[in-house]
Amino acid sequence: MQDYEPDDVDFALMHALQIEPRATWKSLAGILGVDPVALSRRFRRLHEAGLVWVTGYAAEVAGHNALVEVECTPGKAALTARILAEDPLVSSIDLTAGGRDLMLTVIARNSGEASRFLLHRLGEYPDIRRARTHLITDVLFEAGNWRLRTLSPSQVAQVPRSRPPRPRAARTIAPELRRVIHRELSVDGRASTTAIAELAGVSNQRVADAIATMRRDGSLGLRTDIARTYSEWPVYAWYFMQVPAALVERLRTSLGRIEEVRLAVLVASEYNLIMAVWLRTLNDVHRFELLLEKLLPGARVADRSLVMEIRKHVGHILDDRGRAAGPVVPMVPLSRS
Repeated sequence: MQDYEPDDVDFALMHALQIEPRATWKSLAGILGVDPVALSRRFRRLHEAGLVWVTGYAAEVAGHNALVEVECTPGKAALTARILAEDPLVSSIDLTAGGRDLMLTVIARNSGEASRFLLHRLGEYPDIRRARTHLITDVLFEAGNWRLRTLSPSQVAQVPRSRPPRPRAARTIAPELRRVIHRELSVDGRASTTAIAELAGVSNQRVADAIATMRRDGSLGLRTDIARTYSEWPVYAWYFMQVPAALVERLRTSLGRIEEVRLAVLVASEYNLIMAVWLRTLNDVHRFELLLEKLLPGARVADRSLVMEIRKHVGHILDDRGRAAGPVVPMVPLSRS
């Protein structure tokens, strides 16, 4: 299945799942003009080929999530990335060219756990020579909002969005049930409520209600990711910026209009804005900087790095072609009650 090439229907299916990652095949059949069984079969082929995967993640930012720049002993970056990929606190790893060898995304349950990882555990890796931490204070834009452009506007409008919780659904969710849902959906964002219910020892309806409630209250996000080689944006870069404080609020609307932006976060460090972007060509690296300076007068690109390889992406181990190759390392679930 590693050589499977998607067709137009596959791209339409992936676009629909970006809009609603847990949409049923029945609800999409009429929109895509393909029967539910065929859609299920297509998704299975795409997933087995590592071209598309759905992930559940803790959507809230509480000041203990971070981006970490890592410098390694020469020649040891790839090995260090493979070892770090086994750590559930490290949700994503990029191997980069520029002023750092690796870019890590760290998601912790609390500030104590983040401190132990950043101040102590990173130091246990013999080939890490230096690490610079940028604590995330706010997420302005994240890649779960990025879309293919396969479906027509009318088809996009027809894709069913997630349902709100039932009026009779419990307003509070037991911490253990939250943990099970976070863990299972971090491995497979389309995991059935039946399977989760069996693991949690509760009813199917209770799990469905809990997922709906968690999506509404922001403690659970869902995203559909696609192998970058099929995105029309093969160049991936990180930008480290210093933006005047007066422009920060403008970022929320300005960045949403730039289709290349995959992630934009405010951080507490020598920079105050770090962005991950996808570009069509290497020449666009500098064109993009010109666009930023035009949109954000006074902003300065302090540094940038090109990503050579993505080792891990939101818990999923990727191969050198950017395909999900497994295994999945479940991300640490939050325990908010």
